[in-house]
Parts: sequence; structure tokens; C-alpha cells
Amino acid sequence: MPAPLVWTRLARDRWARLGLAIVVGLAVLAVCAPLLAPGDPFRGDLGASLRAPSGAFLLGSDAQGRDVLSRVLYGARLSLAVGLISQGIAMALGVTLGLIAGYYGRWVEGFIMRIADVTLAFPSLLLLIAIAAAVKPSLPVVFVVIGVVGWAGMARLVRGQVLVVRGLEYVQAARALGASDMRIIARHLLPNVVAPVIVAATLGIGGAIMAEAALSFIGLGAQPPTPSWGAMVAEGRDLLRVAPWVSLVPGLAIGLAVLGANLLGDGLRDALDVRGGAA
Repeated sequence: MPAPLVWTRLARDRWARLGLAIVVGLAVLAVCAPLLAPGDPFRGDLGASLRAPSGAFLLGSDAQGRDVLSRVLYGARLSLAVGLISQGIAMALGVTLGLIAGYYGRWVEGFIMRIADVTLAFPSLLLLIAIAAAVKPSLPVVFVVIGVVGWAGMARLVRGQVLVVRGLEYVQAARALGASDMRIIARHLLPNVVAPVIVAATLGIGGAIMAEAALSFIGLGAQPPTPSWGAMVAEGRDLLRVAPWVSLVPGLAIGLAVLGANLLGDGLRDALDVRGGAA
């Protein structure tokens, strides 16, 4: 579908516009965090511990006296990085294996899809916790673990698209003319799976942000003093009565980021649908 038509359909959908505005806004805040942060997100001051929101601390301070606003801004960088990198890994694995399974079929398809079935059989969060707990917690581990867990759904989506396309006349003609398997996959199959993969990856960003927050909440994600929204929520869970802002602010940030990604993903799905446009 032509890009101008996609953008026109996307612009007509107010919820997609809202999602795009949220995602772009968070990205700008994340990139400009060093310029916008009013304080050092790593260094605390026990003399300023648990200060309520005021002129000195716009969103309050945590138990170590660190500025909550500064840590939320820097946490946005981590959350967006996790969403983008982990979905990049999931796309690389899922698209590659889905194309191979759908094109070659037979035992190759059966082998890949059974591995995908086993992966999907486990609850995602429990599988994430099990893998993350087996290795030393670190940011690269979080990126890889979330990406690896998310490949199966992407592979099944791509395989389904390939099964539809591989029987079309132009694919059969290319094969009859002696085109190599790699050429057929790259020139004729891959372009037909790009649109649904983009939609799935956009929707997956929200899930990846939630997954990172969950891992950090239980101590298997980003390690202190790295600002992470999930870890910030965990740090403030025992302070909800005396300092609710410590958990409330990063919790709202997580919800806003996931909402923006989901709204944008839904809008892209409608805009890329050849049967109709966004309302």
C-alpha cells in the first residue's frame, strides 16, 4: 500500500493520532532527558528524602532523596530502548523462521512450529522470569530474553501470510523461471509480510515495556542505580501511605507508554488494512 495513503488513513484516526503523539512525546523526553532532568537521577541526598512534590522537587523525591522526575525521564530511555531492541530481536527471529517454515513446509515447518508451540505453551511472564533468573541480571539479558520469548507469535503470523502468498501465480511463475529460493523469499514473500509484522511489532512494544517493568519490579531487570520504571514502583510499594508519588509517577508512566504503543498499533492495523481505512 502506498505510504501517502497509509499516512492519510492514520491521520483520520484520532486515537491513532493520540497514540502517535504519546509515543513521539515519550521519545523526545527520553532523548532530551539530560537537558530536561532537574537533578541527578543517580545521586541521592538523604537530607531530602521523601520530599513531597514542590518547587524544589516537581514530582517529589524518593527514599534516597533522588528527584523522581529526573529518574522517570531517564527511565523512559530504558523503557523505549527495551521496547525497540527486544522487538527488533523478535522480528529478526520470527520473520526469518516464519518465512522458512511457510516456504519450505513439510518437516521444516513442523519442526519450527512445534518449537513455537512449546514457547507459546508457557505463560510469557513465567518464561521470562525463568530465563532471566538462570543468568546474571543485566540490561543486555533483558533485551535478549524479551526478544527471544516474543519470536514465536511473530513466526506464526509470518508463516500464515507466506502460506497464502506462496501459491499465487507470480510466485509459481518465478519458480518456473528458475528463480532461487532466496530470491523468491526476498523479492516476493517478504514484502507481503512487512505490513502485519510492523503492526505486530508496534503492539509488541507495549508488551515489552510491561515485561521489562515486571522483571525490574522483582529484581531481575535493570539493576540499581539504573533508573527503571518497574524498579521505581517496587521501591515505593512500602511507602504508598506516606509517599505515594514514588510509585504512582512511574506507574502512570508505564501505563501511558503502553497505551500510546497500543493505540498506535491499532491505528496502523486499520491504516494498512486493504479492505478499508480508519474511521
